[in-house]
Amino acid sequence: MAGISVTLEGDNIQLAFQKGEQSTAVVMDPHAARSLVRAVSQLLSAIGESGEEGDDMPEEMVDVTSQTIDVGMDEHGMAVVALQAGMMPPFLLRLKDDEARHIAQSLLEILNSPRDARVSHGDH
Repeated sequence: MAGISVTLEGDNIQLAFQKGEQSTAVVMDPHAARSLVRAVSQLLSAIGESGEEGDDMPEEMVDVTSQTIDVGMDEHGMAVVALQAGMMPPFLLRLKDDEARHIAQSLLEILNSPRDARVSHGDH
């Protein structure tokens, strides 16, 4: 069986393999590492390998700053937030009234709190 290790090399990730006397290492930037994780996950799903219970990979959280945000209503009167963020394609988020109120209220609470309180709570 091959030995596998994953370590940090500065801001990059090193993936090293060793089998017997042979060893290989690959250094990847975070984007390449995420792509590798997605690819391996898809391959495992394709062969029907679900892993052990509780071993599921967490949903990936995409953290981007939106280049444009438009807020309006769709043809059915639902609140709509249109986003273009990072390299992602533009998308629409349709919200029910209670969801839109919750987001609006939460944002107002954040904006009305002192800046030092925001930073102490994860800059939210």
